[in-house]
Amino acid sequence: MGKVNIALRGWRFDESAVFTDDGDIKPIDEMEPTTRERIVRLRQLIDSPCHACWLIHGDSELDACNDAAAVYGEPLSEVVLCEEHEPDFRYWFREQGGADHRGEPALQDAFHEWFADGGRAPEEYEPVEHVDTDPSAVPSVSGTGSAADAEQEAQSVDLDSLDI
Repeated sequence: MGKVNIALRGWRFDESAVFTDDGDIKPIDEMEPTTRERIVRLRQLIDSPCHACWLIHGDSELDACNDAAAVYGEPLSEVVLCEEHEPDFRYWFREQGGADHRGEPALQDAFHEWFADGGRAPEEYEPVEHVDTDPSAVPSVSGTGSAADAEQEAQSVDLDSLDI
């Protein structure tokens, strides 16, 4: 089994960490804590507006924001992006020092500041071609008393110990 994105590009999962040998979704309480945390967080992020669009339009014009297509960073300090603004993040990360914030909660704020100050990828910056097999599918979680219990458990993970 290889690595896969689930629902949004960016966070990659080992297939064996999320799926059984039969291809079914593992119960949430059988997943490793970091995997469980990201799966639970993904369910909250799917319908989120793009952070870059939000920085342009603000809370008063959320309808003008594009839907999330990618997520980067750590849970609860992640950057959510639409297809149009994903190249801006990738350019910032690769070419403008964003990688210095890898694994840090400050990644979100640093990208937001760069973008709000007019930072953008150059026109000729090549986007990555992605293969989406079912971008709207997110595993439903089972194995805990409720989704709220699963979320609470996932959010209790020590984020400082994550090294991704």
